[in-house]
Amino acid sequence: MSSPPKCAPSKNLNTAYPHFPTAKEMYAHLREITKPGGEYVVRNFVGVIEDISVEASTVETELFPKGALEYYTKKNMGWQYSQEEYDTWQLAERGGAQGDYREGMQAKMKNLIDCLQTEPLSKRGVIPIPYSTVGSQTIDWTDQGQNKCCRELHFYLEDGKLKCTGIVRMQNANIYVKNIHFFATLIDHVAKELNVPVGEYTHWITNLCHDRNATSC
Repeated sequence: MSSPPKCAPSKNLNTAYPHFPTAKEMYAHLREITKPGGEYVVRNFVGVIEDISVEASTVETELFPKGALEYYTKKNMGWQYSQEEYDTWQLAERGGAQGDYREGMQAKMKNLIDCLQTEPLSKRGVIPIPYSTVGSQTIDWTDQGQNKCCRELHFYLEDGKLKCTGIVRMQNANIYVKNIHFFATLIDHVAKELNVPVGEYTHWITNLCHDRNATSC
């Protein structure tokens, strides 16, 4: 049995935010608080998921059956997927370029794992996802591919576990299940590489809407 990872003494203020046992309960809450729909926006939502395991984070909906969740996660992880999977599951209604995070993902994961293996106390364990192939100096608000919904995933070792905080610019409640399945898979992958258990996940959303009917999501 491996020894627990070295962790900095800390105080996590996420105890003050709403806590949810799993992604399923958070999903129901997000749908409820955005129920007015249309242009209605909930701002600066923060919530904590206690069990962010892949199994607990597989929340099937009419828009996202399990096959769709697994396909989009494969895609965003930078893993191989078949043409048949693409033809079966790829739909504009399930998100476009804003939710495509695969560019450089394998290299980003490798860097993250190296960071936390080399320096467990590091505050630089980050998966950045703001742009695909260009830098922030060329930002164009009209280009969906430059306006990714998830901006960064921050990883840290705390209480002997791998924990993560996701910073999300825009979250459509009905797309949430796709995002959280990907995040859970990524967290699980990194934790296995580090040989540490997974702790809670903190989800920070600046703009939260019911669905993609809102303007300029």
